[in-house]
Amino acid sequence: MAQSKNEITEENLKMLAGFRLLDDDFMTMVFDRNIEATELVLNIILGRTDLKVLEVIAQREYKSPVTGGRTIELDIYAQDAEGKIYNIEVQRADAGADVHRARFHSSMLDTRMLEAKQKFKEIHDSYVIFITENDFMGQGLPMYHIERIVRETGALFNDGSHIIYVNGSYKNDDDPVGRLMHDFRCTSAIDMFYEALQKPVRHFKETEGGRSQMCKAMEERLDRERIEVLFEAIQSLMENMKISAEQAMEAMNVSAEDKAILIKKF
Repeated sequence: MAQSKNEITEENLKMLAGFRLLDDDFMTMVFDRNIEATELVLNIILGRTDLKVLEVIAQREYKSPVTGGRTIELDIYAQDAEGKIYNIEVQRADAGADVHRARFHSSMLDTRMLEAKQKFKEIHDSYVIFITENDFMGQGLPMYHIERIVRETGALFNDGSHIIYVNGSYKNDDDPVGRLMHDFRCTSAIDMFYEALQKPVRHFKETEGGRSQMCKAMEERLDRERIEVLFEAIQSLMENMKISAEQAMEAMNVSAEDKAILIKKF
């Protein structure tokens, strides 16, 4: 009998047991639509207690306004009661936390903030927050705040654009950021400090419904990655053989189901 896409197998359970909030797939499931958890993280990172989140969306796609331009998926998109926009990204590999990527994410947030004829001064503050498994900046600090300054005076430019790198390897149980990063490294809810993170982690790891959701998400992610690999192979064949997408897919014996998905990508 064929295995259902969200069947809870031993292999899936083993993978799920090892997941942490530093793992992209698990983190996005925990935080999607989860205002309580997102408020906790943002208040700790920004050193506030009063930040109120209105909306949280995981894996929000931002398409480039330029034809053929690069599209990105934000791990977490959030907006607060003041209209400020937040993008939280988890990066395990240092390469994924490249400073140019942070700049690009920041610019993509800006492109969506103003409607036609709105004044530029109406643009809201934006925060791009990279939580990195390693100490990306290598200075042993819990966080690194990147702000534009006027070089001649050292004064802040105050354009409302903020980039923050959070050191996921930072350890200090007496410090809120240290406790938060401890929780991001935990594989079990029982070992975590913050209840707002314990609850969703326990749901996705210990309840049948949560496990089923995670298994489905894992299968869907693998399927998306398979399609991306297939898409790149078809593009390469088209370029090398000077043939159409349809001809390339026929040559590669692509199934009708996959064809329907791939055609939308061309």
